[in-house]
Amino acid sequence: MNQDKVTINRSVSEIPDRKMAIIAESLYLLNLLIIPGLAFFILIWLFAKYDNATTMISGCHLRQAFSASIWAGLLLVLVTWVMLSTMNHDSPYTWMIVIPYFVICHSVLVLLGIMGLAKALAGKKFHYPIIGPSS
Repeated sequence: MNQDKVTINRSVSEIPDRKMAIIAESLYLLNLLIIPGLAFFILIWLFAKYDNATTMISGCHLRQAFSASIWAGLLLVLVTWVMLSTMNHDSPYTWMIVIPYFVICHSVLVLLGIMGLAKALAGKKFHYPIIGPSS
C-alpha cells in the first residue's frame, strides 16, 4: 500500500518536468511546421529563463530543442540561400538540387522532432543525432 502512494506521488511530482520537456519539443515542431520564427523566439525565451533552473529531463529537452532549432534554421535557410545565390536561377538543374534538398532536410528534421516529442511524452531523455548538443 505504501509503495503505491510513493509511485503516485513521484509521478505527480514529475509532471511539471515532463510538461516543460513537452513544451520545448512542441515549440521545435511548431517552429518547423506552423509558426516559424514566433515559436523560435518563445523557445529562446524559455531557454534563457529556465535553462539553469530545470531538472534533468526538461533541461535535456530544452537544450536539445534549442540547439536543433538553430541547426534547422542554418540547414534550411542559410544553406538554401547559399545554393540559390551561387547557382543560376534560370537553370532547371538549380531547382532539381534545391527543392529535393529542402524537402528531404525538412522532413528529417520534422521526424527527429516527432521522436523528441515522443520521448518527452514518455518522460525520457532524448539526444538529437548530429544536431543536438552532447550534454
